[in-house]
Amino acid sequence: MKRLEFDGWLEVFQTGTDYEADLVRDRLDDSGLEAVIMRKKDQAFSLTHGSMSRIYVLVPPHHQEEALAILSSETVSDEELTAAALAADPENAPGPPDTGEESTSDKDRGHRDGDES
Repeated sequence: MKRLEFDGWLEVFQTGTDYEADLVRDRLDDSGLEAVIMRKKDQAFSLTHGSMSRIYVLVPPHHQEEALAILSSETVSDEELTAAALAADPENAPGPPDTGEESTSDKDRGHRDGDES
């Protein structure tokens, strides 16, 4: 299938919804690929389908194949996403390594708490 080209950028995804285009652009950006969104929505009318409401995600030509591979790859499951979110919880995050020395922040905390050690 021939991809559309806009001023040297190639289309890798098209949709009719803003949020879906934002998610795709963010996924490519998180993978290290530059991507932009071009909205062809007619602002004078509230159209939500058809050629007058297309939203394109574009990448430079040298990243097209990589972008298409990323977008066609399997996405993270809900279970994997939940596990990653729980692992990233600051309450469960490991603390800094113990060097045996009192840190400056520990000393400052003692002074704030009224401990004059």
